[in-house]
Amino acid sequence: MPRYLSIVHIDESSAPAGGPSEELMQRMGQLIEEITKAGVMLDTAGLTPSAQGTTVRWQGGGTSVSDGPFTESKEVIGGYAIMQCKDKAEAVEWAKRFLQVHEDYWNVSCEVREIAEG
Repeated sequence: MPRYLSIVHIDESSAPAGGPSEELMQRMGQLIEEITKAGVMLDTAGLTPSAQGTTVRWQGGGTSVSDGPFTESKEVIGGYAIMQCKDKAEAVEWAKRFLQVHEDYWNVSCEVREIAEG
């Protein structure tokens, strides 16, 4: 059965300074429990804010290191999920359900991509 990576993109400017609400975390926990019981969820996690990140680039034969925040980025990766689904349509449906647990003020999207095997 194929595996899919759901990359969660967030607009950090719309996210609350204190992080997700307690209600959001409860709804998300319930959904993650449902996805796990369905045998779909393999791994998931949120990420720390981009201000705490570092980018390492290879360009022109050399590396450079830049610490966040990354002001050139409107959206950043806020988390991920690895799911094993029967097909892409099922993975997209779970991604939609994940987005729907968020309050209206969040600007969040999920990029769903099949993981290339072997």
